[in-house]
Amino acid sequence: MLKLISYNLRKHRAARELATLVEKHAVDVLCLQECDTTDIPSTISGLRLADSTQRNRLGLAVYYRENTYRAVEVRSMALKKSLHDRVLKPAEERMLGVRLHDIDHGRELIVASFHAAPLTALNSLRRHQIKTALTELGGLGEGLPIIMVGDYNYPVFKENLGQKVREQGYELTLSDTRTYTRYRFFRGHYDFATSVGFEIDKVTTLPQGLSDHLPILVTAHPAKKAGRGEGTDAEVDVA
Repeated sequence: MLKLISYNLRKHRAARELATLVEKHAVDVLCLQECDTTDIPSTISGLRLADSTQRNRLGLAVYYRENTYRAVEVRSMALKKSLHDRVLKPAEERMLGVRLHDIDHGRELIVASFHAAPLTALNSLRRHQIKTALTELGGLGEGLPIIMVGDYNYPVFKENLGQKVREQGYELTLSDTRTYTRYRFFRGHYDFATSVGFEIDKVTTLPQGLSDHLPILVTAHPAKKAGRGEGTDAEVDVA
């Protein structure tokens, strides 16, 4: 079983909460967005930093439980830019993927932290970013189970996004309650997961902390017939 937390730290403000979250929920992987990559530790309560993005100060990071997994390969990627990105340059790299080797079970999987363009961009651009990120992750290991979590900035028309994701062979999974509550007219599900080769048991929205995003806890395990490499679709339940 894989337990994973995804959390947008809101310009690093919620960084102090990470150790408590990891310990309370006994997570295996931690995927961060909007973390200050110059001010993050190499370990957090038994989790080892796999890598963080380098071309933007507020970026992405992925941690993994070092007595359970070994990092095999890391890949970051700059995705198609919105006008907001070109003018203000808030983020260069918007996907960070890690190929992990499960020490006890002798199998591998891919996890990724993702942060889509802000709401000032069109949904079509975010769909392009998601599609490109998932394609890139597939190149980390053919047929391996993949789960990408993060801030998708996609509060409306998620049915259309779900269809586009399924056409690519993945499934879109929402959490049980909304994950963004700061502004009345923008509240909704922003943080969720796309996956292939995993059975998603549940995605739970955790209590709000110092960020305007609520962290999500994903509980999943590799499907019995995992991945595209075997010619089968992922057996994933959609919340």
